[in-house]
Amino acid sequence: MGGRERATDLVMKVANRAHRGVVVLSGGRLGTRMGTAPIVQLHTTGRTSGARRTVMLSCPGYREDRVLLVASKGGDDRDPDWFRNLVANPDVELTEDAGRGRTRQMRARVASPQERAELWPRITADYPNYAGYEKKTTRVIPVVVLEPR
Repeated sequence: MGGRERATDLVMKVANRAHRGVVVLSGGRLGTRMGTAPIVQLHTTGRTSGARRTVMLSCPGYREDRVLLVASKGGDDRDPDWFRNLVANPDVELTEDAGRGRTRQMRARVASPQERAELWPRITADYPNYAGYEKKTTRVIPVVVLEPR
């Protein structure tokens, strides 16, 4: 991994920790939504370490029976670590309301190409940032579907 990639990863980790701090320090008054999308904490198992990993993510198209996540990594050419972790171990936990709500046991799967083709226009219509991220990368940005276990 090159210096630029290491710097990108460090900035994203620091930003994620800062986001969590804002939510905690504000008592959940700030940082719990991105537009209309709720912010959640995704808990995965590290694919090499086996350690619990937590990341804050927005959930476009949130429903009680299905949660969508977008593995955009800001348009980076690499998949985010949380995505690679859930591919290796699809049993995850999801804490709602930016970490202040209930935690649910979920099973993750990558949307099929047909599902993604149906979901992507809706996701980008509601959250145009994802369309911008798609333009920055050559990879197909995965859409992840979480369903209750």
